[in-house]
Amino acid sequence: MKYFAISAAFAAAFGLAACQPADQAAPANIEASAPAVTQYDAATFFMTTSFGMADSSGHAFAASDGRILISSDETGVFNAYAVDPVSGDREALTSSTTSATYAVSWFPNDDRALVTADGGGDELSHVYVRELDGRLSDLTPGENVKAQFIGFSPDGSDIWIATNARDAAAFDVYQYDTLSYESSVLFENSDTLAINAVSPDGRWLALVRNRTSADSDILLVDLASDDREPVLITAHEGNIAYSAYTFTPDSSALIYATDEFGEFSQAWSHDLATGERAPLVTADWDVQFVTYSPSGRFLVTGINADARTEVSITDLETGEALALPDLPAGDLGAVRFSRDEGSIAFTINAATSPSNVHLVELASQAHTQLTQALNPAISEADMVDAEVVRFASFDGVEIPGIMYRPHGASADNPVPALVMVHGGPGGQSRIGYSAMIQHLVNHGYAVYAANNRGSSGYGKTFFHMDDRRHGEEDLNDIVAAGDYLRSLDWVRHDQVGVIGGSYGGFMTVAALAFHPDAFEVGIDIFGVTNWERTLASIPPWWESFRESLYDEMGDPATDAERHRAISPLFHADTITKPLMVIQGANDPRVLQVESDEMVAAVRANGVPVEYVLFPDEGHGFRGRDNRITASEAYLSFLDTYLRGEGE
Repeated sequence: MKYFAISAAFAAAFGLAACQPADQAAPANIEASAPAVTQYDAATFFMTTSFGMADSSGHAFAASDGRILISSDETGVFNAYAVDPVSGDREALTSSTTSATYAVSWFPNDDRALVTADGGGDELSHVYVRELDGRLSDLTPGENVKAQFIGFSPDGSDIWIATNARDAAAFDVYQYDTLSYESSVLFENSDTLAINAVSPDGRWLALVRNRTSADSDILLVDLASDDREPVLITAHEGNIAYSAYTFTPDSSALIYATDEFGEFSQAWSHDLATGERAPLVTADWDVQFVTYSPSGRFLVTGINADARTEVSITDLETGEALALPDLPAGDLGAVRFSRDEGSIAFTINAATSPSNVHLVELASQAHTQLTQALNPAISEADMVDAEVVRFASFDGVEIPGIMYRPHGASADNPVPALVMVHGGPGGQSRIGYSAMIQHLVNHGYAVYAANNRGSSGYGKTFFHMDDRRHGEEDLNDIVAAGDYLRSLDWVRHDQVGVIGGSYGGFMTVAALAFHPDAFEVGIDIFGVTNWERTLASIPPWWESFRESLYDEMGDPATDAERHRAISPLFHADTITKPLMVIQGANDPRVLQVESDEMVAAVRANGVPVEYVLFPDEGHGFRGRDNRITASEAYLSFLDTYLRGEGE
């Protein structure tokens, strides 16, 4: 579980950009001896639009005309849009200028839509109805309320939503009438279990008890019973991690994840009538997701294959892979079937091409790209592709990572480099488009996104190598990644820095504090610096996995000495290298006071520290202008203190 991760992919979540308008980007050579590459300011990269699909548990295609529900940040802030499947024209359904608003689902029988938004990054997301006249009706009002859409009842008369309105630490399941919006309790979650899924017929509820970071259980609730008592279905001995993917469309089986049979999570089915279990999807990598088309005819699976997603769509009537036309290179994602299953919408993402929404008519094989995410001012040839590169760490453990090498970097033209550390603990750097990374690489900085031990995606043994040892061997992997970069003849050995967000921000500052000669500079983005405070002040809605978090990180009641030992704040006097700190004032995970204290402590050493505080952000960036400001700040800081142009 990625407790402190800002998103599935840290690089994308922390992409931040520049202040100059896109039309002021000017051609330049990175180095006189390098091939001509046009350099762009961060604003040009961040005029690239991010697109996302509606929730897989809802309806992506409108009942009346088949318009596709998506999210887009084309105005600079995420809002919900309806996309014409023929022309690609977009209609804005929401118009927030402050809080990011994300598309969730069309209503089953009309063109109302569900959307979700929090309060400026505070993570207290509410579920809203976008009425036919454009008004937003808050289904889950109240202070300190957090809510999440689960699904619709089979006849479309009710919406199922999980909310912590009764108890800030527990998510109960409510049903909301789709006409009156009146609500009633379906399940009161007195044991603060994690809500995973509701069966399409509304009878079964899948819950997860996270016992430790390596051990979890699935419980089922029969909502048709009188007592609605959760029943354990995964009794076992030893450490086995279970979680639920989904239910089959006919509500006959639960599809769940288990790592019982090897290093990786497999997808298995649990027959709800007989309890019989059978493997559904197995691979030499983790099964990321399992979904079905509305009727259940098509099975969609995703495999996390070495930091890329391999998607398969199988026609269960024939057992054959669904035929698709030739598509652009990249990873498929967010596959959504139309209601009649005659077409599918999906995204394609690559390192040099951000996610675009595509549509394929299955009968004719007609393919349409409905969006153009990349700013047309950018030539894709000026960006760089990503490559999976591995190195042997300090103790011989093989560490994978994603390398972005600037055009023209060579032994005759070495470049400065950054080790990038993902969020977590337990996140993973993956191949995909990042405006932040491409902006840095475009300006001559190599980026190596290391997947240190403890990262997900490489088996449970690798994942658990850092349990209760955070800031130790995993940090040594990051230091070793810097040494690996210095061993490359195309990297300047005296110009290697470290950058990271959330848990990666902690690793960044820890590297400067505990290995003061390992890197020349560090950039901390929303990073933990005081584990004593962070673990004692986790948001109440994390209660369902608090025990698991404490098992991995240590309980603050008993492990305070170790938490203090690994917290950079208490060792700030050893930091001698320039530091940049990025913080959101509304961050509920890493409180602003942590960064305030860290900045003051390092400045007391006489060390250059640049501090950028965003009053309208939480744990991660949601506004384009803030991404622009941050990315230009990164570049200016690196040019000054790593490349040494203005020191």
